[in-house]
Parts: sequence; C-alpha cells; structure tokens
Amino acid sequence: MKKTKKSFWYRNGLVLAFLALTLFSLSLQIYTGLIQYNNFLEDHHIASVSLGRYMISGHFLQATFENWESEFLQMGLFVWFTVFLKQKGSSESKKIDGEEPVDRPPVKHKNAPWPVKKGGWVLKLYEHSLSLALFALFFISFILHWIGSHQDFNERQLLEGKPGQSFILYLANSRFWFESFQNWQSEFLSVCAIIFLSIYLREKGSPQSKPVDAPHSQTGE
Repeated sequence: MKKTKKSFWYRNGLVLAFLALTLFSLSLQIYTGLIQYNNFLEDHHIASVSLGRYMISGHFLQATFENWESEFLQMGLFVWFTVFLKQKGSSESKKIDGEEPVDRPPVKHKNAPWPVKKGGWVLKLYEHSLSLALFALFFISFILHWIGSHQDFNERQLLEGKPGQSFILYLANSRFWFESFQNWQSEFLSVCAIIFLSIYLREKGSPQSKPVDAPHSQTGE
C-alpha cells in the first residue's frame, strides 16, 4: 500500500496548536497588561508608556517570567522524577516491575541521532538533554523574573516615597518568593492531578491515557 506524504501542518499539528495558543494568550496578556500598567501610572500622575517601553518594564517581565519559571520547573522535575519514581496504575509512570525501552542502553544505527553515533561525553550529555534543557529554561526564566520583579518593586517603592532594595538583597524579599511559590504550587498540583486521575479516568485516542478498557491497576500507557 502506497504511503501518502502528510503535510507539514499535519505532521506538526500538536506543537503548532500550542504555539498558536501561546502567542494568542501572550498577545492578550501584553494588551491587557499595557492597559493596566498605564492605568497605574495615570493614578500616580505619570505619563503613559508605549508598547515598546512596556515590553521591557518590570511589570511585564515579572508577570511573564514568574509563570514560565514555574512551568519549566514542574516539567523538568516531572521528566526527572519519572526516571526513578513510579505510580501504580498511572499512564504517566513506567511499569512497576521490569525495564522499558527507555531504560535500555542506546544503540548506534542508521537513523540514530548524531550524539548516539558520536558516543563518549556527547552521548552522556544527550542522555539527559531533555531534563537539562528544561532546567536551563527554568534558570533563565527565574533570572528574568528576578530582574522584572526587582524593577517593579523599586518603581512602586519610589512612587510611594519608600526606599528601594539592591538587586541581591531583593532575592530575600518575601514578595519575590510569594510570586514564585503561588505559581509553583499550582504547577505541582496539576502534575499530581494528571498522574492520579489517569489511574481511573480515560481519554480515547490520547497517548496520555491508558486504553479505555485497561484495568485501573495497569501502569503505563
């Protein structure tokens, strides 16, 4: 039977759908955030800012990257924890007993990724590249959140006639950590929910779910 070539959109539909949702949501965040920020400035008798100026403001950086930070942290921990932690009956877990294909040593073959063919330290790094990339994105987002939150805090302190804080000292400010933990806890809860709910609930056709007729005790997809 002759295979038909699928279009780019068909082959990349999942990534493109979530990328479109990200850009849509981010656009509306920027639009509504600009209105909110300018309302705040007007309340303090300060001239409104342009879109470009808003994009580098502490208000925008803090609001954006405190969320990105928590997303990359929970995904990085989720990927890492699933290497050695298991949950009986969950489609998000490896099987309770025995090894799975993801546990086997990489084998060089024609279509293997370049790092597998290269071997050595390149392969060792590639074996953990997914979690390393997610933790790197978390660290970058954390720094940008820190920068934006510090900038926004000092701006508000100035408008209220209060002293600001240095960049380093702000790391101990309860406001900064409140912003982080309010997002972290929600991300950890959402992961806990999908792990637990996938034991008893199903979604036909989704690789994140077990088959509809699978017993609750079946672990893995």
